[in-house]
Amino acid sequence: MDADELARRFEGNRPRLRAVAYRMLGSSAEADDAVQEAWLRLSRTDPTTIDNLDAWLTTVVGRVCLDLLRSRGSRREEPLDAHPARPSAGGTGELNPEDAALLADSVGLALLVVLETLAPAERLAFVLHDLFAVSFDEIAVIVGRSPAATRQLASRARRRVQADAATPEADLSRQREVVAAFLAAARGGEFAELLTLLDPDVVMRADQAAVHMGGSSESRGSAVVARFFAGRASGARPALIDGVVGAVVTSANDQVRIAISLTVVAGQIIGIDVVADPDQLRDLDVTLLDG
Repeated sequence: MDADELARRFEGNRPRLRAVAYRMLGSSAEADDAVQEAWLRLSRTDPTTIDNLDAWLTTVVGRVCLDLLRSRGSRREEPLDAHPARPSAGGTGELNPEDAALLADSVGLALLVVLETLAPAERLAFVLHDLFAVSFDEIAVIVGRSPAATRQLASRARRRVQADAATPEADLSRQREVVAAFLAAARGGEFAELLTLLDPDVVMRADQAAVHMGGSSESRGSAVVARFFAGRASGARPALIDGVVGAVVTSANDQVRIAISLTVVAGQIIGIDVVADPDQLRDLDVTLLDG
């Protein structure tokens, strides 16, 4: 690949890279700096050593953003752009159609404020996986953790984003009522009751260990999730999981084997995260509840 072809390929990636960086950093100026740093690193790299240029560039931008976030966290001096500019590939501050399609309504300031509350590694895992469909294997290389640990980072971030964006029930007793009703309906195979407790757009995500026990890594929609749980959960016990009301399945000596976090908004469950990986379970703060 000659220099002109390399530059052309990079420019083709620029809008996506800026979108990634902007979601990570919340600053158009810093996003441009991160993309420029990726170009500088590419220009110093032998292109024949790069198997997948798109993935390589995403990794570089992710690492640059992670370093900037960690540095910002230690200084605590960089606010979000009050009125975020959305620059085009030409750097004029005007959106071209490709930038508009990538940034669209999902780069609103409200989401950036929520992302700002996440730890750097959580933010990167969530942004790259949930918003840009980067695999956990690729993200793990950037954050220096295992794919399973990276999945857990994204899961925790997702719960916080869902909670902040949708204003979950603040009353733990109300959360517990919904969860108790959900578990009872699941145990009794009451499909219609489950539908009333699940948001129509509910999303259930499971780690790989849970998938091996049966099910899929992601399920969407109340009917799909209700069918999965109907007739199950006979051994589930209500619990607080990282401050979120949910349920756990334990062994005879009360060791947690499966953790199910439920995000409750306006009396309905909008998100379910299932964790069965032993290493990730050890990282969870679990408190068993009565009932």
